[in-house]
Amino acid sequence: MDRFRSIGSRSVTEGVKLLTVVAPSKEEGCSPTGLVGRCLARQLLTAGDSVRVLAPPQENSGWPDGTQVVEGSIRQPLNSGRVFADVDAIFLAGAHPATVEESLALARDAGVRRIVLLSSHGPEYEQTNPPETWYWLAIERAVESSGIPWTHIRPSAVMGSVISGTYPATGSDWPDSIRAERVVREAFLDIGHYPFIHEDDLAAVAAASMRTDRYTGLILEAVGLPLSTRSRVRSIADAIGHAIHAIELTAGESRAAWQRNGWPDGAVDVTLYALREYGNRLPELTEWSLAQSPSVRDIIGRPPRTYDEWAVENADLFR
Repeated sequence: MDRFRSIGSRSVTEGVKLLTVVAPSKEEGCSPTGLVGRCLARQLLTAGDSVRVLAPPQENSGWPDGTQVVEGSIRQPLNSGRVFADVDAIFLAGAHPATVEESLALARDAGVRRIVLLSSHGPEYEQTNPPETWYWLAIERAVESSGIPWTHIRPSAVMGSVISGTYPATGSDWPDSIRAERVVREAFLDIGHYPFIHEDDLAAVAAASMRTDRYTGLILEAVGLPLSTRSRVRSIADAIGHAIHAIELTAGESRAAWQRNGWPDGAVDVTLYALREYGNRLPELTEWSLAQSPSVRDIIGRPPRTYDEWAVENADLFR
């Protein structure tokens, strides 16, 4: 018996765009797939596309009208390729190395013509390690070997990750501490920097990659400029109209706080490393971000949205 259950109302037509979503977690490979996916679904529907979503029960709600939602998970072995029927392009988000090859074979056999992978900035570091340790690089290689034309998107941290709590560096505990105390406690408030992209902009990059073959075979660096932790706190304070007290922690104190909140050591290590690295190499990494071609602006045809804009849009999260 097929374990997928359609809970949407839109009929299936040719040229369906399939989005895969997984539940938020603190495990390796986690990204805000539901947040970005809902933005992407709205954009594709507005453009006239038919949209199907493969999502676990926790992510079945909140989709725009007209989305067909099929219950399931791209991280689990699929019993059949039925979810890929009539699909011409997939936004592959939340894939896992253990199951991605089997899913891609089903997609290829169903006639899928394009894969747009939501990847990460892990592959450039993983390639120096043994293949059995790869995560993101294993997924990218599987997509490249699938026989389906592909585009990889390696994004900055997503501004809205704080909503789903999918990465420590995005301030996953800030809504609670700001609402309760108007306080943020983090290491590297001034020297620590991290690049961010608005979820709508990342979705727009994905939409452009799904709807044309202009970016086939490319790795798109969907990156924003590095921002200091203190500047992000200031953006939120301006948005809510109240001062926020920023308390500097040591790296060890931040590590302990993130561990108490359930973050695994690997995620904490990457976060602390990235905050230091961007702080120590800020001019170089800023120049690298600005030099990307095609840039996010080139792809989406407008300036990327700023953290100030994101904070105003989401001010209620912190009030």
